[in-house]
Amino acid sequence: MSRIVIVGGSLGGLRATEALLAKGWEGGIVVIGAERHPPYTRPPLSKGLLAAAPDLAAVELRRRPDTGAVDWRFGVSAVHADLEARRLTLSDGSVIAYDGIVAATGVRPRRLPEHLTDNGFTLRTLDDCTALRPLLNQGTRLAIVGAGFIGCEIAATASGLGCSVDVIALDRTPMVLPLSEVVGTAIRRRHEARGIRFHLGRSVQAVDSSPSGHVLSLDDGSRVECDVFVEAIGSQPCVEWLEGNGLDLANGVECDNSMRMGGRSGAVAVGDVARFPNPLFDDVPRRVEHWQMATETAARAAATLLADLSGTPTEPKPFRPLPWFWSDQFEMKLQSFGSPALGEHIEVLEGDLAGEAAIGYYRGKQLVGVVLLGMPKAAPRLRREILDSLTLEPA
Repeated sequence: MSRIVIVGGSLGGLRATEALLAKGWEGGIVVIGAERHPPYTRPPLSKGLLAAAPDLAAVELRRRPDTGAVDWRFGVSAVHADLEARRLTLSDGSVIAYDGIVAATGVRPRRLPEHLTDNGFTLRTLDDCTALRPLLNQGTRLAIVGAGFIGCEIAATASGLGCSVDVIALDRTPMVLPLSEVVGTAIRRRHEARGIRFHLGRSVQAVDSSPSGHVLSLDDGSRVECDVFVEAIGSQPCVEWLEGNGLDLANGVECDNSMRMGGRSGAVAVGDVARFPNPLFDDVPRRVEHWQMATETAARAAATLLADLSGTPTEPKPFRPLPWFWSDQFEMKLQSFGSPALGEHIEVLEGDLAGEAAIGYYRGKQLVGVVLLGMPKAAPRLRREILDSLTLEPA
C-alpha cells in the first residue's frame, strides 16, 4: 500500500492529514510527532492558558473521526530524510519507507548563548507552559528577554497575575520589525501604564543565579533582579533532519508556489517551516509564522502531493493566501492582515494610536498590510480593502 509520512504532529501535521483525507487519499498515513501530546493549538499558551492551570483538554485540536486509521507516533522525531531514496530515519532507530513526504516540523525557540540559558524558560510547548505557570504568582519578579509578540503577551499575562515584569530587548521598541517603531512605541506605552518596565537597546551579558533568584547583567552595566526569566527572542526552523538533500535551508525550507520542497516531486512542506513565494506580494520566498497559514499551506501542499503521486497536473492557479494574525495584550486585541513588515511607510487610517486605531502599511502607493488596535468591527471591511489593493498591479 502506498504511504505518505508527515513529519510534525502539531497543527500543520493535523491539517495536512485532514487535507489529504478530504482530497481522497486512500493509502497509509504516518504522522511523526516529537512531542508526547496529540495536536493542540499554541496561541493560548502565552495568553489564557498561561493565566490559568495548563490543561491539554483546553487546547487539544479535535481530530476528524476518519483520522482514526492514521498511524500517529508521538514522542519520536525525524533524524534524517533521504528524499532520493524516500526513506525516513527516526530517533528510535526505525526507518520508514514512503511514497510522499510532508515537512511540518515548525520552529523551536531561539535561545540565548549556552552559558546564559541554564535557568531560563521558553514558551513554545504545552510542557513549557505547564512548567512556567506555577511560578507566576502575585509578587513574582519576572524578566522577559525579547519584546516580540510572545514576549509582550507573556508580559501582559504575567502582569495580570500580579507579577512585577521587566522586558529586555535589543530592539528600539517592542515588535518593531513587524509593526514599525511608531506602532511599537504606542503599544509600549500601554504596557508601561500597567507598570511593565522596558530595557530597550540592551543585551544580557551575564546571568548570576542563586537560591534567592537571578541577576541579569546588561551591556550598559545595569542589572535586573528576578525570580524567573523567560527567553522570547524569536524562533528557529526545525530543518536539520532535511540536511544532505540539496535543499535551501537558510531560513526554513525553500519551496515553490505549490509548496514543493526545492521543487521536488513528492516532497512538500507546510506551516512555519515552509518558505514560499506569495504572488499576492512578489516572488520572494518568505516564511509566515501565523496560525491560519498552517491550514492554507496544508490544503495547497496536499493537492500538490496527490497530483505528484498520481501523475496528474498540479493546480495551475497561483497560491495567494492573505496572512492574518491576532495578539491579545491586556484588554487590547491586535489584528493584522497582509504583510505590514513589507511596508515602507505607515498611515493612521482611522482612530488614534493613543486609543483604538487602524494603521495602513504601504509599499509605494500599494497597501500591503493593515494593523488594528482594537476596532474589531472594522476588520472585515479593511480585510476586503487590502485584498483589493493587493490584487491590483503596484503603482
